[in-house]
Amino acid sequence: MSTSEITPLIRLFDEARTETGSFQEGLSVAIQAMLVSPQFLFRFERGRTAATPKLTQYELASRLSYFLWSSMPDADLLAAADRGKLASPAALAAQVRRMLVDPKAKALVDNFGGQWLQVRKLESVRPDSKRFPDFDEYLRLSMTRETDLFFGNIMREDRSILEFIDADYSYLNERLARFYNVPNVQGPEFRKVMFAQDAHRGGLLCQASVLTISSYANRTSPVLRGKWVLENLVGSPPPPPPPDVPNLDEAKLGKTSSMREQLELHRKNAICASCHSRMDPLGFGLENFDAIGGWRGKDGEFIINASGILPDGRSFSGPQGLKTILKSDPQAFADTLTRKLFIYALGRGLEPSDDGAVKAIVKNVAADNYRFSSVILGIVNSEPFQKRRGATSK
Repeated sequence: MSTSEITPLIRLFDEARTETGSFQEGLSVAIQAMLVSPQFLFRFERGRTAATPKLTQYELASRLSYFLWSSMPDADLLAAADRGKLASPAALAAQVRRMLVDPKAKALVDNFGGQWLQVRKLESVRPDSKRFPDFDEYLRLSMTRETDLFFGNIMREDRSILEFIDADYSYLNERLARFYNVPNVQGPEFRKVMFAQDAHRGGLLCQASVLTISSYANRTSPVLRGKWVLENLVGSPPPPPPPDVPNLDEAKLGKTSSMREQLELHRKNAICASCHSRMDPLGFGLENFDAIGGWRGKDGEFIINASGILPDGRSFSGPQGLKTILKSDPQAFADTLTRKLFIYALGRGLEPSDDGAVKAIVKNVAADNYRFSSVILGIVNSEPFQKRRGATSK
């Protein structure tokens, strides 16, 4: 701390000690002032002049550390900043790769992953116990753990980000494997499990955590699931629903009409049709999963029809067909993930001036076989990340 920062604190200490006659009270007041100061509560990036828009080495180290670790730089990163090495792309890349395999990088899984995938909602969901008696706290915790370990593996092993859409493995314990009908997994420990082709699993869309948070307590929702796909995998979120939209007739679902039939009636409303024609087909592809992610062949009295036709005419059937559709345009997913990571890294929404950086990153990610580190390195080396806000090149 500089003298100008310390002097006011000493003054507060002296005043409080004189007023109370207590050394400890004086110290307490000074510490309170320090803890509520903006310099303590926020990370400051002090710009020098318009001619020097780039962050200093220490500011870059701090921004990088809080991006990947949600914490302050460690000794190695500070030493690199002290020697000016972060100005070298090679040295900066070496730091990024080191940090991504450090246990502290779990903060990126927890904080970014929790926001992006919305799986934090799993903490508060309460599925209907009569309809889903298999759901308990152990299963809830196992669902969350699977997604955390799956994300962490892609990050730590620097795998393709397209595995978020479809992968032939996941991380299971006995409880979750039994729920998924995956054999030969025993014990409470999680381990990497390769899926058979008929396991109906693989990728985020087939994980119970995602399927549960995109359902209602008593039933599935093709609308919520389709919305989740559009927001988090396609990067094309639908607008909020108009007011006074009628609800589905819950009493008829699974008894006198199927979910698909109810939603087809819903789409006859022209106001609803424009958005539901995009969301519903995506959700239909996941209808074989019940509201807590268990596999099923029927919804009540009706055999499930898991086919969908997109507005552009492409058709598919079931979760595997949906994943094939999503994988057919890998750059769309790369763009979506890059934008979401960029927002997280910068702590602000993206602006039109950031579009060039995003497009350049996505192009390089595709050229590098969509490796996870390519997205991170692209963001870290970009002008929006390395310069103060408003100082990027036009």
